[in-house]
Parts: sequence; C-alpha cells; structure tokens
Amino acid sequence: MGATSFLFTEYQYVGVFMVAFAILIFLFLGSVKGFSTKNQPCTYDAEKLCKPALATAIFSTVSFVLGALTSVLSGYLGMKIATYANARTTLEARKGVGKAFITAFRSGAVMGFLLAANGLLVLYITINLFKLYYGDDWEGLFEAITGYGLGGSSMALFGRVGGGIYTKAADVGADLVGKVERNIPEDDPRNPAVIADNVGDNVGDIAGMGSDLFGSYAESSCAALVVASISSFGINHEFTAMCYPLLISSMGILVCLITTLFATDFFEIKAVKEIEPALKKQLIISTVLMTVGIAIVSWVALPSSFTIYNFGVQKVVKNWELFLCVGVGLWAGLVIGFVTEYYTSNAYSPVQDVADSCRTGAATNVIFGLALGYKSVIIPIFAIAVSIFVSFSFAAMYGIAVAALGMLSTIATGLAIDAYGPISDNAGGIAEMAGMSHRIRERTDALDAAGNTTAAIGKGFAIGSAALVSLALFGAFVSRAAISTVDVLTPKVFIGLIVGAMLPYWFSAMTMKSVGSAALKMVEEVRRQFNTIPGLMEGLAKPDYATCVKISTDASIKEMIPPGALVMLTPLIVGIFFGVETLSGVLAGSLVSGVQIAISASNTGGAWDNAKKYIEIMTNGMFKSPVHRVLTNSERERISVAMFYTPEPKKEIGPEEELVNQERPKLFKKVEGYADTHWDYYQRGMRALHVAKV
Repeated sequence: MGATSFLFTEYQYVGVFMVAFAILIFLFLGSVKGFSTKNQPCTYDAEKLCKPALATAIFSTVSFVLGALTSVLSGYLGMKIATYANARTTLEARKGVGKAFITAFRSGAVMGFLLAANGLLVLYITINLFKLYYGDDWEGLFEAITGYGLGGSSMALFGRVGGGIYTKAADVGADLVGKVERNIPEDDPRNPAVIADNVGDNVGDIAGMGSDLFGSYAESSCAALVVASISSFGINHEFTAMCYPLLISSMGILVCLITTLFATDFFEIKAVKEIEPALKKQLIISTVLMTVGIAIVSWVALPSSFTIYNFGVQKVVKNWELFLCVGVGLWAGLVIGFVTEYYTSNAYSPVQDVADSCRTGAATNVIFGLALGYKSVIIPIFAIAVSIFVSFSFAAMYGIAVAALGMLSTIATGLAIDAYGPISDNAGGIAEMAGMSHRIRERTDALDAAGNTTAAIGKGFAIGSAALVSLALFGAFVSRAAISTVDVLTPKVFIGLIVGAMLPYWFSAMTMKSVGSAALKMVEEVRRQFNTIPGLMEGLAKPDYATCVKISTDASIKEMIPPGALVMLTPLIVGIFFGVETLSGVLAGSLVSGVQIAISASNTGGAWDNAKKYIEIMTNGMFKSPVHRVLTNSERERISVAMFYTPEPKKEIGPEEELVNQERPKLFKKVEGYADTHWDYYQRGMRALHVAKV
C-alpha cells in the first residue's frame, strides 16, 4: 500500500505540471502561424500544401499527454508486479536459490514485456489514428508524434527523481542508525525505517527505472520516425518502410521472449555462483538473436536503396547499411553492459579493490570508489563514439536514431534483468522481517548481490541509449532550425556550451541535497524512536513505520519539482531570450557532460554496494556469532581516543575473550585483512572497557 499511495500522490502533483506544460506546447506551436487554420506549404515540397499549424499544436499536445499517461501506466504496472512477486520469491527461496531466481526473473520479465508491448502498442495506435487526419502528410504526422516521446521522457524524469529521493533517503536513514549505530541486521523489523526502505525499492528502482527506459524507448522511436518522414520512402508513402523503427521493436519483443526461455526453462540454477553468468547469458543470447532479427527486418521492410535528407543534402543509403547502423548500436549496448558488470560485480578485481580499501577507513573507500567510477567511463564512451561515427557515416541522423533503437531493442530482457534486483532485495527484507531462517536470507542476499550489478547494467543501457537519442534529436532540432553548422568559436554558441556543461552538475547538486536533507530527517526520526519507545530494541514494542514513510514521501514530492523544472524550462528560456545558436550550445554541452557524470555516478554506487556485499560474504559466520558480538561491542564501547593508547594491565581472561582467542585462527583465516582490523579493534576495545571498569 505504501508504494501505491506514494505513486498516486506523486502523479497528482506531476499531473498539474504536465497539464501546464501541455498548455505551453499548444501555445508555442499554435502561435507559429498565429493559430492559423489554413494549410501551409510543405517543408519538403513547396508546391504541396500540408496541414495548418493549429493542427500540429493540437495533435502534438494530445500525443504529449498520451506519452505521459503511458509512462505513468508503465511505472504503476511494473510496481504492482514487483510487489506481488516479492513474497513469492521469499517463499520459493525455501526450496533453493534456483527456484527463487526463476521466480524473481520471471516477474521481471513480465514487467519488461508489458512495458515494451505497452509502449509499442500505444505508439502504433496513435500513428494510425493521426493518419486518419494527416493522410499522406508524413512530415506533419510524425512532427505531431514527437510529443509522445516528450511526454514519456518528461514523466520519466519526475518518476526517476522522485522515486530516487524517496528510496535513498529511506535507505540512508535505515542503514546509518540501524546497522551502524544500533548494530541490528538490514531489514530488521525493529528498524522504524525498514518499511520506507522496502517501499523505496519499488517506487525508485522499479517504477522509476521502468518509466526511465520507456522514456528512452519512446524518444528513440519518435526521433527515427521524424527523420524517416522526410526520406524517400516517406515521400513515396511506403508505410512499411516508414514503420521500420517499430518493426525493430516488435522483433525485439519476440527475441526477448525466446531468450527468457533459456534462463527459466533450459538452464537450471543450482548454485549461487551460477546467478551472474545466467544473467550475462541473457544479454549475449538476446544480442546474437536480435542481430539475426534485424537482418531479416531490414531485408523485408526496406527498399534496396533510399534517400535520406541530411541538413539539406541528399544521401543514398542501402538497406544493409541501415542494418549495420542498428547492429552497431545493439552491440555497443552489449559492450556497455559487460563493462558495467566488470566494474560493479564483486566477482572482479575493481570491486574487490574497493572492499580491500575499507581496511584503512572510509576515506580510502571513497577515493577508490570515485576512481573506479571515473575509470569505468572510458570504454562505454568509446563504444558510444564508435556507434555514432559508424551510424552517421552510413545514414546520417537517421542512422544514429536507429542505432539508439538498436541499443534498446532488447528492452524487455534489459528490464527483466533490472527489475530482478529490487524484487530479490525486497524478498530478503520480507525474509528478515518474517523471522525466517538465516539460510533463506543468505539465498536472497546472493540474489540481491547479483541484482546490484544488473541494476547498474540497466542504468548503463539507459544512459547509452539516451546519449544516442539526444544526439539524434539535437540533429533534428538544428535541421529544423535551419542551422547548417554549430560553430564553437561563435560567442553565443560557446557560452551555451559551458552553461550546458554546468547543468548536469546543478541538477545533481539539487537531487543530492534533497536526498541529504530527507536522510537527515529520517536519521533523526529513527534515533528518536529508538531512544523514546521503551522495548523497541528488545523487540517488545512496534516502531512507528508510518512516520518514516511520510518523511520520505513528503521530501520526494517536495524536492522533485525544482530539478524537473530546471531540465524542462531551461531550453524554453534559453531559446526565447538568447536564440537558437545559444540553445544549440546548451544542448550539446549538457549532452557531453551529462553522459560522463551519469556513467561514473551509476558505477560508483553499484561498486560501493557490492563491495559491502563482498565483505559480508568474506566474513561469513561472524555476523551472528559470539565472536562478532564481542568484536562489535568492543567497537561500540570506545570511550575516548586516549583509551586506545592506555597500556594493557594484567587481568584475568573472561569467557568471551577466551572464546575469541580459541576461534580466531580458523574464523579469521579466510579474511585475514578484514579480521586483523577487527581484531585490533577488539584488543583496544577490551583495553578501554577494562580502564572504564577500573
């Protein structure tokens, strides 16, 4: 109920903003020709008459609203599927890790197929309904359809920001007080913020990511359709060729369905170590099969050669060249996925190095984590650059648009892998709160660790495709604005570049401060409850979960509007007051800067999360044992820094210390680096306790 309540509250606030923005779209587009109802000369053929500007304004506004509503529906349905799947995954974990994996993955697959099919169906129906009015005016038709992509990405922006603030505020508040200060397990029902944390997984990582990927998918489809509308098969009214972008998405759904069968029916997960390879196989199999599918679609749907209009210049493109454009985007996505996995999975050295850096404290951990994120940008950027170069060389801006669509063609599998993580995480939380056996929690934690990696992979796909789509839309903008080149040496353009490069930092600052402020309130509330509710730590009293949920909800609703307004209003303000040249610089600068920040931040967060999981795995057996209890208590009871340097007096060895001395060699052998640090804390802590007693 908490997730549903938050989404409805969020959509009420965002709905007002969407209505206002829809009115602005109508006013700006309709006022181009003074809200004229007369037909106007077509851009591609001055001798022909196309539909009036008022019609463009009306239909663009309608498609914008449809895109926003489809994004809302995608996020809501994805969240409902996840909430139904959480408990089922927990129950299946009793039978083994393989059963739990299949349940979580199939649930994610349902969400992936639903979102992909939903977006494709609504877009296709919208095109055919608009075609009843526009007829053969392809340019006017698909210019109006662009509102669909704008509506989807706009709603995705608010869903991603609002959900992210909610989940991270709850996560930080729950962990800082519960795990660090009170030394209770993650998802312990005694923690007042545990419900808000689990709700946040659904609204942020499920509904938010679903809306995000839908926004990229809608934008890439619309960008390809707009460029295709002025190509030779658009002018010659070849509807099948015009729908080539939609056929790619349709083939992607079929390929992903076949791929999913490999994970759930043909291969059985028998051990924890097989989870990540199984998810990796999904990416590989879907990419290979999709390559064959793209070849078939390109051969059947496209003429052997056709003309693309690029900045007023005609370019002849062959169908096999367009196949290569889609293919290079598809394989660039696979490269980004593999690189993301390498830098965020605890099976590889980068995350293990981050975990190892924790031996010397939090400072080195932060340094290593940031360095990992910055380094992880290199290969994905080269992959995106190669795909842009190849696509533009073969088919100009249309090639870049279909390359982005190729990267997102396996969106159903990508969403299945991405949604699997939060479902597994919540399944572990349910197991902990229900007091189920430690073995079940270990299984769900193993699923969750793989899910942290897959979540980063999903973000990598979204970021890479968004970069390609942004470039394609940027090309459509400068072409429509009659700008043949963007000269960096022009003062207006250069000013726009540096301002645009600053915008992602401004946006990040706003969102991070929002998370910090909400987390601060959450920490204070959790501390207050632990200090004022008698018997809470002993499990004799029930925490006030509702207050913590309200803190996250209020913070996310309040704080998501300014970042969203920054992104959506900046192009309007710059374009109106400073002109199209400055606006082109702003768009280019924000694209180049935003991609770097997004990849590095995503991979740094994923690496830190899995480094924590890696340490927990390597210290297996210590968290619930008397040994771990002694070590933790000695850490918590440090009275002052000076006591660490007090000479150790002669004393009798108590039963707890004797247990530690006996068990130390065999328990600490596997984790010598971490254990030595804890052992040092133990020795100094016991010394401090003795001095305190004296």
